[in-house]
Amino acid sequence: MMLRALSADWLKIRGKGLWFLVFLGPLGIVAMQGLNFGLRYDYLTKQYSDDLWGGLLDNIANFVPVALYLGGTLLCSMIANVEHQTSAWKQLLALPVSRTAVFMAKLLLCLLLVAVSCLLLSAGSVILGLILGFKMDLVPWGDILRIGFMSYLATLPVLILQLWLSLSFRNQTLPVSIGLTLSMGSLFATFLTEFMPLTWPYLAWNAPNPIWFSGAGLLLGMLLILPSAVHFARKDVA
Repeated sequence: MMLRALSADWLKIRGKGLWFLVFLGPLGIVAMQGLNFGLRYDYLTKQYSDDLWGGLLDNIANFVPVALYLGGTLLCSMIANVEHQTSAWKQLLALPVSRTAVFMAKLLLCLLLVAVSCLLLSAGSVILGLILGFKMDLVPWGDILRIGFMSYLATLPVLILQLWLSLSFRNQTLPVSIGLTLSMGSLFATFLTEFMPLTWPYLAWNAPNPIWFSGAGLLLGMLLILPSAVHFARKDVA
């Protein structure tokens, strides 16, 4: 049933601008760092002469958490608004598909779109490095994949919370406001305790043991799925 619901949701997002947002986040980060390195090429290449690829990825990684939080918030809101704006909840929930399957399908759609965005970030990072003249044989492929996906796993609790809120409230002011606050707050992750989930996407790249924070995000995200799905299944949706 969930696959049927996912297939239907996949068709609904056509022409809704979600794919534009999926591409905008990674392309924006890559373009910003292209401008950064382009304007300060001699200085930055001298500063990172021991590891040019590592220097580039470190600069990109600084903006990944805010992009994930902000992009995830907007994607969740737009996915929920497909039903809210057309008042289609009653028709959707009258179909022979469980509410839990409906919720899980929308969650899976959101997670897939964010994953595509992370994959584009990794690809864009490689392309930018090659354009800047960095050697192809020195590409750190493990770090290229890690730059997006480790932080992505650490962001799962917030993504699930945002979808939960976006589906629960017809007016998207509260969910979007919370998402914007979290995305701005992630810029100050270095000043916050590591026990705050808000810091985990940053620490998933910069901490000595980044796997712990990605794992913590994955675990907490899985724990949040149950209450959010149960709440959605029991809530009256107009």
